[in-house]
Amino acid sequence: MKRDKIIFYVTTGLLTVMMLMSAGMYFFNNVEVSTMFEGFGYPSYIIYPYGVVKILGLIALWFFRGKFLNEWAYAGFFFAFILAFFAHVMIGDGEQFGAGIAMVLLITSYVYSKKI
Repeated sequence: MKRDKIIFYVTTGLLTVMMLMSAGMYFFNNVEVSTMFEGFGYPSYIIYPYGVVKILGLIALWFFRGKFLNEWAYAGFFFAFILAFFAHVMIGDGEQFGAGIAMVLLITSYVYSKKI
């Protein structure tokens, strides 16, 4: 049981750091992120709402464990990481490994959240 808690907290903590860094880029480095989003074919006006949703998802992961919002947060992050992975693959910029790492952390966090 102790091992399961350690794995959950470490993976969720690393995922949180990745998402906070990502949301921070959305808010504080908007010009570069806007260029990247336009390269994907996404509108740049979704950058700020997407950053807010990432932070709200992290709050749901940490403070609503085992509840309805927690499941939605995991699902939302799952689809965001899948779409990010394939968006990077399609434009060929080689940045898909971050989304892949985030996906592994997310799945591990989800599995171990069910064990504790």
